[in-house]
Amino acid sequence: MKVPRSTKFFRRTLRRLPAPKYGVGYEPGIRIPMPDGVELLGDHYFPQGAEAREFPTLLVRSPYGRGFPWAAVYGLAFAEQGFHVLIQSWRGTGGSGGTVQPWRDVGPDGQATVAWLRGQPWFDGRLGLLGPSAMAYAAWALAADPPPELKAMVVHVPLHDPHSFFFRSGAFALEDALIAATAFETQHLGPRRFIHTMWRLARGLKRIVDAEQPVEQYAREMGWQSPVLAGAAAHPDGSDGYWQGTDLIGAASLLEVPTLVVSGWSDVALDQALQQYGGLARAEPRRGSRSLLVGPWTHTSAFQQGIGTVFGESLAWLRGHLVDPMPPKGRALLAMGPDAEWREEAAWPPAAVPVTWYAQSDGTLGQEVPDSAATIGAFEHDPADPAPSIGGSYLGGSAGRREDTKLERRADVVTFSSSPLTDVVEVIGSVATDLTVHVSGTEEATIFARLCDVDKRGRSWNVCDGITQISAGLDRTVSVAMSATAYRFLPGHRIRLQLSAGAHPRFAASRQAYRVELQAGSALVIPVV
Repeated sequence: MKVPRSTKFFRRTLRRLPAPKYGVGYEPGIRIPMPDGVELLGDHYFPQGAEAREFPTLLVRSPYGRGFPWAAVYGLAFAEQGFHVLIQSWRGTGGSGGTVQPWRDVGPDGQATVAWLRGQPWFDGRLGLLGPSAMAYAAWALAADPPPELKAMVVHVPLHDPHSFFFRSGAFALEDALIAATAFETQHLGPRRFIHTMWRLARGLKRIVDAEQPVEQYAREMGWQSPVLAGAAAHPDGSDGYWQGTDLIGAASLLEVPTLVVSGWSDVALDQALQQYGGLARAEPRRGSRSLLVGPWTHTSAFQQGIGTVFGESLAWLRGHLVDPMPPKGRALLAMGPDAEWREEAAWPPAAVPVTWYAQSDGTLGQEVPDSAATIGAFEHDPADPAPSIGGSYLGGSAGRREDTKLERRADVVTFSSSPLTDVVEVIGSVATDLTVHVSGTEEATIFARLCDVDKRGRSWNVCDGITQISAGLDRTVSVAMSATAYRFLPGHRIRLQLSAGAHPRFAASRQAYRVELQAGSALVIPVV
């Protein structure tokens, strides 16, 4: 059967992909039996013009349907380069039988799919895994007990721990949860249904996030409840049995399959991607190859402005380990902000020296330790007007690199800035701030910390950030871990630490007012190369 015209049309819009090497055939709606009698649907894309068994196979397991954009980006584009590609819908999605149980059936169903592949005349025993986000989760679920045919893996903006996606250091990632749950529930139903539902979410978003019970308000706005959203929100504790067995990071430390991990500095799953790459290091002597690619992307823009780089690196990795006799060497390819200049390192993180900048009472950052124990700043949380989310690593519309100048004029946002730099400062690695604080007015408080770059015109731009929740009380020390970065601060620019009570609705705001006083000794710690 011919590839659908809509898939071909969308593939032609991806102009940064390599020219096709083969024509492509198409077998849609293949029924793949599972041991319990459920049948999962899959679409098979394959190169034409040669013997079928001359080509390796890529498996993409999706809860988001098999059509737009996956059919073009994964099915057609990789088949054009000489791969069989099977895009399969998870059970209970995209026409597949059974009931979807997020995070539960993907491993066993993946194993059953590989068993089915062994009986196909076009399968030659060379298997690669491929996919983004929840599809990457499916790849890790299969890699936890890798079949002998698995020779290579590429995971894009990958997840391995759903609890850590929904809760960051104890804070509920409200807007991410709303968007991700809506996509999970509806994207597999087709583009029209998905677009309409996301539009409905956008229209009701403010009422949902401002409600005392956002999950219940979501059901009222949308006309239906999301089991994914309701289940996650009801189980904030990662040790809860609800999450048992869903964290797959252990698979990385045992995996001997060459793996490429792809993420973005503003990817909501960046921390998880770096954990996966780090886990692979423990298996490095046995497996011999791992690579990391981190670009100037969000969770979704990696497949928009980053498509050429992401596809090219993925193709080279899969071809090198499934086809060519000389596989590529492992490396860490990083886009250095703010100009996205590519930099190659042997591994992540490169050697760096932690440099401490102390917050001063006059609002500056200095490398001298203050000689007094006085309060150096404070901010308050008003539940009726919480500090808003602008930029950063999440799924919302303002994700990515954004100007913070207006945000920092708010009374509930405190900043500490260095003097203009005289030399370039290159920061590569994980950033943190160690704060001595006094919290009053509630039993628990949230602290949001952000590293910013202030340019010569005085405009502040976000670099990386993090959040934590602490109990109220007398002076205590708390560390706020920020996500990693690779960033170049230029001469004349200033390094800034921004602090507030949150970033709403990226993270759910507390319903209680509180005040955070910062004490001398609070500091920003950055890794400098």
